[in-house]
Amino acid sequence: MSKKIITCLDVRDGKLTKGVKFLDNKDLGDPVEAAKKYCADGIDEIVLYDFSATHEKRGTRLDTVKSVAAVVTVPFGVGGGIKTPDDFKAAMDAGAQKVHINSAAVRDSSILAAVAAEFGEKSVVLSMDVRQVERSVDIPSGFEVVIEGGRTPMGLCAAEWARRGVLLGAGEVVVNSIDADGTRDGFSLAATSAVVGSVPSVPIIASGGGGTIQHIYDVLTEGGASAALVASMLHFGDFTVAHIKEGLAGLGLKL
Repeated sequence: MSKKIITCLDVRDGKLTKGVKFLDNKDLGDPVEAAKKYCADGIDEIVLYDFSATHEKRGTRLDTVKSVAAVVTVPFGVGGGIKTPDDFKAAMDAGAQKVHINSAAVRDSSILAAVAAEFGEKSVVLSMDVRQVERSVDIPSGFEVVIEGGRTPMGLCAAEWARRGVLLGAGEVVVNSIDADGTRDGFSLAATSAVVGSVPSVPIIASGGGGTIQHIYDVLTEGGASAALVASMLHFGDFTVAHIKEGLAGLGLKL
């Protein structure tokens, strides 16, 4: 599996936003302009995530999806508020090549099988928000799945849920560490490697905590991830995509 750099455009009310551990989000501008910039700079993939859709019990804002899809020149994923196969289809019709499913799949896993059968496994991404907990019989990995934007812990082991999700038809898995999200202190190598070990046959995308080029290198090598998803590093202007790729090449990892 080739290694990739992905960015996530968290969107709230049509604006690019970013917080820390899912809290204190700040608006950062226009997601369309950000998408243009990142594509021109060499990003490998973009995901638009409707940040508050699930919590607000609504669907993804398709007008924003269409606007971003119109300028994206790389694979484009969409998540947030995807609850049914019809929601999945609507996101695809609006321009997504991949659709990320999180909370709805935990509540009713049959959606994964249904959309994989209709649209193909390569379009189905199982997205997980996880937090570290004490290891137990129910959660042997030590990482618990939390849904509804980090609000509802499910007592579900992240590694086991990833395995089930892939068996049902997910073609990729995102592991987003709530503990690391937005901190820029480094990805959770433990969470990432736990899921990689559970489902080595599909790409695993590490998310949450990227702050330096070394962090990205570590999660793509030691953590075993196929892709690193970065947001704050790019959105706040500390790095460019080209800078990241040049730095990784200097460490011996060419993308």
